[in-house]
Amino acid sequence: MFCIYPTPSAIAQDLSHALLALIQRKPQAILGLATGSTMEPVYAAWLTAIKAQGVDITGITTFNLDEYIGLTAQHPQSYHYYMRQHLFSALEQMGLPPQQCHLPDGSIPQLELAQECAHYSAHIQKLGGLDFQLLGIGSNGHIGFNEPGTPWDSRTHVVALTERTRQDNGRFFDQPEEIPSHAITMGMADILEAKTIALVITGAHKAEVVAQLYASPPDIAMPASVLKTHSDIRVYVDEAAASALPEAVRRRCRLPNLHQAA
Repeated sequence: MFCIYPTPSAIAQDLSHALLALIQRKPQAILGLATGSTMEPVYAAWLTAIKAQGVDITGITTFNLDEYIGLTAQHPQSYHYYMRQHLFSALEQMGLPPQQCHLPDGSIPQLELAQECAHYSAHIQKLGGLDFQLLGIGSNGHIGFNEPGTPWDSRTHVVALTERTRQDNGRFFDQPEEIPSHAITMGMADILEAKTIALVITGAHKAEVVAQLYASPPDIAMPASVLKTHSDIRVYVDEAAASALPEAVRRRCRLPNLHQAA
């Protein structure tokens, strides 16, 4: 389950190959995508590999995990904006129709949010579910914006962000009052139904949550721990993020024992 790589770049290269292999096996693959600085080298490596190998990506469909409520798609801190900057604009230049890239709409009126959430999960299920889900993790163990205590059978829903999550994300906003208090997130059940899951964790600032995740049994107090119940999950960790794991675990999970589960 845990695989320790020397650098974020090494993780990005391995993941980009995995994504290309999936698309070559299934040209109409349904991909669950994530945002954040952790994903930037992954998307950069994936785009480079697509161009280098000439892989046809025009049949894929993507669904992002989440979006802030109250931000338009044009807002520089919206996840719509992030995805266009780091992935979608380049994929569209390679022929991917923009209507095949989906994100929750956090700018719609409040009275329509419940309908938006229900539609989002239903759309994923109508297409047969996610073939691959890419995840990051918050410092409190959240995946997507599923905060501690989120039921494991949840579908796409509106969530009030915890103060810790707002503080973690506050560095992207000029003023504290600009930090959104709520978001739409894909639910735990939507994530767990993905056929394959990749959780990517990099940087020394994530070492504590990696150690907590490793030690935790499946528990709603640590949302990412539910991934331990999945049949095809790999946790991609760089050396810095793995630094708080027991030395025996680091030896066992470090390359070249890449495919050995922790």
